[in-house]
Amino acid sequence: MISQLEKEVTLRYLNTRKKDGFLNIISIFSFIGISLGVAVLIIVMSVMNGFRTELTEKIIGFNPHAVIKPYDQPINKNLFNNKDLKILSKTFVYSNSGEGVLINRSYTKGLLLRGYLPDDFKKLSVVASDKFKGNKKIISNFISIGKELSFNYDIKIGDKILIMSPTGVQTIIGNLPRQETYIVDSIFDSEIADFDQNVAFINLNDLESLFDLKSSKRNLEIYLKNPKNIESAKKKLENIFENYYIYTWSDLNKSLFSALKVERNVMFIILSLIIIVAAFNIISGLTILVKNKTREIAILKSIGVQNKSIAKIFFMVGFFIGTLATLTGIVLGILFSLYIENIRQFLSSTFNISLFPEEIYFLSNLPSEINFQSILIISIISIFVTTIVSIYPAIKASKMNTINALKYE
Repeated sequence: MISQLEKEVTLRYLNTRKKDGFLNIISIFSFIGISLGVAVLIIVMSVMNGFRTELTEKIIGFNPHAVIKPYDQPINKNLFNNKDLKILSKTFVYSNSGEGVLINRSYTKGLLLRGYLPDDFKKLSVVASDKFKGNKKIISNFISIGKELSFNYDIKIGDKILIMSPTGVQTIIGNLPRQETYIVDSIFDSEIADFDQNVAFINLNDLESLFDLKSSKRNLEIYLKNPKNIESAKKKLENIFENYYIYTWSDLNKSLFSALKVERNVMFIILSLIIIVAAFNIISGLTILVKNKTREIAILKSIGVQNKSIAKIFFMVGFFIGTLATLTGIVLGILFSLYIENIRQFLSSTFNISLFPEEIYFLSNLPSEINFQSILIISIISIFVTTIVSIYPAIKASKMNTINALKYE
């Protein structure tokens, strides 16, 4: 319990007087340092969480959530009636893919072609989007390309493009690459420039003809009701499709998300040092406070105030500064995270600079996702550090010799 005397003395020491000006400056810098450290840590964690979430949403909105790939035998259609599969999946479609070369006017470009049946093509999220332009049925001899590819190479709906396949055709002059002409029938926008520039859709039968693929080798793309819970879903799919190879959107982007996780953890550790460094100012401030209050400490002891009460007073001074600074940092961090996109736009327009280039980060807006679990962890760390650094000066004050303290006053 905290006595009334301890409360009053603590509040008096927090309210420094003019003669304690240097001490007041140290306390202010300690407060500002901890507040900024907590705020910056919350902002960085929020942006990185938002970036990861936005990137995940874009990836699972464009790519299949899970792909079942046959080895020797085609996928058994009887498995489609499996109860667990119906619970897990929202829809599933047949597909196949191949890598070809786009030839148009004076340039060539490598392209990943994905083939779908007309009715299945309409089920894709990128096709159902309002940003999709053109025919939503991928019929024979037509192709759907990405917005970036259309813009960079000046290809419009109705234009003809030539696709060359690595599969050869035997002619009288030897083996030549297979080539087919397609009419651009639609343009999609996945909101990720890398996808829009390097992927195109064609009719599944056209793709199998172009790359000389067998219909028995078609893949089954599964779109899940809860694609973020991919690890659990993959285990259930492996039990259903035991004799087939299965990979998910997480497997295809494992290195990317591993790098993001490592970067987030490293940033957390580095930015935590700001709080630790600022917290050490509390030691300096309390040590100077103890030195300045030598006479008062001796008087308190001489009237019967116990050592533990003296220690408690100085401990509460440091603890109060750390806790109030942490709460201030939390408020600043949350407010900044909520309006970070508005702040980015203001800085970009004011100073005419690009703070978040879309071509580098894949996203047009600066994302932010406030995670209250992260804020709780940051708060606990900050208060814990400030509590620890307040202990030593408090103990030092409690062990002060009363006679020696008054002897030189």
